[in-house]
Amino acid sequence: MLRWLYSLLMALLVPAVWLRLRWRARREPLYGTAIAERFGWYPGGQGTPARPVWIHAVSLGETHAAATLVDALRRIDPGLRLLLTHGTATGRAAGKALLKPGDRQLWLPWDSAGATRRFFARQRPRLGVLMETEVWPNLLHAARDAGVPMVLANARLSERSLRRGERLAALIRPEARSLALVLAQTAADAARLKAFGGRAVEVCGNLKFDMTPAPELLAQGRRWRDAVRRTVVLAASTREGEEAELLAAWAAQPGPHPLLLVVPRHPQRFDEVARLVQSAGLTLARRSQWADLPSGEAMAAEVWLGDSMGELPTYYALAQVALLGGSFAPLGGQNLIEAAACGCPVLMGPHTFNFAQAAHLALEAGAARRVTTLAEAVAIACADVGADERRAQFARCLAFAAQHRGAADRMARRIASLPAPASGS
Repeated sequence: MLRWLYSLLMALLVPAVWLRLRWRARREPLYGTAIAERFGWYPGGQGTPARPVWIHAVSLGETHAAATLVDALRRIDPGLRLLLTHGTATGRAAGKALLKPGDRQLWLPWDSAGATRRFFARQRPRLGVLMETEVWPNLLHAARDAGVPMVLANARLSERSLRRGERLAALIRPEARSLALVLAQTAADAARLKAFGGRAVEVCGNLKFDMTPAPELLAQGRRWRDAVRRTVVLAASTREGEEAELLAAWAAQPGPHPLLLVVPRHPQRFDEVARLVQSAGLTLARRSQWADLPSGEAMAAEVWLGDSMGELPTYYALAQVALLGGSFAPLGGQNLIEAAACGCPVLMGPHTFNFAQAAHLALEAGAARRVTTLAEAVAIACADVGADERRAQFARCLAFAAQHRGAADRMARRIASLPAPASGS
């Protein structure tokens, strides 16, 4: 009865979802493409002839992590056919790089009974892999009806999310029990996932440790550093509300200031953050305004806005220190492993529950430092640090990132070992 009521609500929300997608498409046009896919409708003849392995990576971070898993699966099965789905425009844009001839890319269907049923009937995956936290009741129910084994990979569940999830336990737990395999990031995640209904739960580590920054992006960052010739402080993947607090703390610091580089988490906020910087009376240069090397105007600016996609490794290679976005408000933080892999030490706030073990390990390894407020982080970031200590920080970061690799191969082997569904399913 509860799932029936949930399904009714999802069906009633379809017009609102359609309108929201149209509204978002005004600022991010990709949201306006193939909207019918969101509701399980596909053009005539569209489908996958060979039954694919389906991987759902909702957004940009999950897509980058999924890339390591896809590579590992292709090493085991070079003829693998991939069906890749996403929920956000940034995820879909990044996912194109993972496709090979014969692969497909779609939007994840809205979690209504009809849309999910049509998705499985048309796409016919032989296996489904959901990245990190994407447990949807109707999606899992439709997978079970279609005989498709489902895996939750790189799975994480914070204590806070577990408490919130308990409110919907009667709806979600029965479907979570249907997962064929849950591959958790940490032992703590595994314990919480078992408490929430997962049965075949194993600890495999975090795929994000297997992400390797593109050498050309790192080289670009080093070229910019040589050109700038001053300390660069990066505010990485900032969230709404953090930029205003950051700029106030920045203004309170005695000069001369380093170069501040702000990279908002969501591209639709680039213009908003640009206005915040200008309102604070600081000169601004936007990354989108130059090609290879920063312009003369950029060299003279007090703040750079990283309004580009896919260049975060460049920004980490440029900066001497990074302030971790999402960790100074109760938002759970962002991925700090990528910063370490680029050799950039991190200052993080008190809220890192989405990456709790990675944050703990980074602290132990000396690749990160915990602070209480953004003002404290800014003061530390602006302090002089000697060249020897910079080199030591760089080495500690790289060692930390290298130490924990291997999750992609472990997960790929377990996924490949699952029995295929019956041919008639």
